[in-house]
Amino acid sequence: MDIIGQFTSLFSNFGNLTWQMLVMWIVGGLLIYLAIAKKMEPSLLLPMGFGAILVNLPLSGAITQGDTEGPLSVLFQAGMSNELFPLLLFIGIGAMIDFGPLLEKPWLMLFGAAAQFGIFFTVCLAGLFFDLNDAVSIGIIGAADGPTAIFVANTLGSQYLGAIMVAAYSYMALVPIVQPPVIRAITTKKERRIRMSYQKGSVTRTTRILFPIVVTVVAGLVAPASVALVGFLMFGNLLRECGVLNSLSETAQNALANLITILLGMTVASQMTADKFVRPDTILILALGLFAFVFDTAGGVLFAKVLNLFLPEGKKINPMIGAAGISAFPMSGRVVNQMGLAEDNQNFLLMYSISVNVSGQIASVIAGGLLLTLMGA
Repeated sequence: MDIIGQFTSLFSNFGNLTWQMLVMWIVGGLLIYLAIAKKMEPSLLLPMGFGAILVNLPLSGAITQGDTEGPLSVLFQAGMSNELFPLLLFIGIGAMIDFGPLLEKPWLMLFGAAAQFGIFFTVCLAGLFFDLNDAVSIGIIGAADGPTAIFVANTLGSQYLGAIMVAAYSYMALVPIVQPPVIRAITTKKERRIRMSYQKGSVTRTTRILFPIVVTVVAGLVAPASVALVGFLMFGNLLRECGVLNSLSETAQNALANLITILLGMTVASQMTADKFVRPDTILILALGLFAFVFDTAGGVLFAKVLNLFLPEGKKINPMIGAAGISAFPMSGRVVNQMGLAEDNQNFLLMYSISVNVSGQIASVIAGGLLLTLMGA
């Protein structure tokens, strides 16, 4: 009888399984499928998907249960509660970005700023359904900047961190699907066929070195809460541009970024437990995040259309480049270039769209810091 009792006790945990946990298994499986089969942000969606299954096993030892500490919960406290992981990832991102094309044509920074419109509009809309801290955290999804979304949501203590991160990185991966119909809806064929000649300029090494320092100082004076976000991003870029720390730059771009990405995905998954995730609020957050993303795209395009009202013929801007002002680098820039070539196989917009995309990376970080400053965080 003891043997039978011990054998049946092995299956006793099945009684703790809930339908909400099964839903999260499906969510985790879907994220893994998208990562592997569709190659959508695999470096993040794969660990997030596996982690979602891990933490939704009954009495999972991966997360803290009672007095027993789980490794994912410990990692969350060590690297997420203090925003360490997102900031370290920003060093890697900064080391990957070449600001040279943007420095050749600094006026393109205006499009990066204009493409943040959806964030602030969505904050107002989300405020109808959520408290202000959560509304701000949801609005930042529109930047399509995962690390910034995590940093803002975590700093403001949002209870929806898991849903916000899933939305932010999912929409980053869905740029080629979401952006083209939005762009086509608000532009004419004639506008999409506007050609923009590109003359390569030169940027001195001194300018490249001073740029990250100046941006950090200016952003810190305007929005003090952005200093950590902007500072770590620009420090990574300084490693790239200084010319004397090539090994550190390569480490930041590869080893550091890859390691932190894995830890980031797994630790955020610790917040994707069924009791926090399977509820109507999650669907609303995903919808509001998509709304913010669409309006960010539209904001950049409409800004370009307004500028064209004042520009002479021959100096017109292809409004599609405004859509690249979100932070999804370099996907958005490539999408805009491909759309330009689809309309006219001699219409090369890549240098402009990538430059705007880079400016969007800076603008989204500053927008996140500005929101934190306004919230008094």
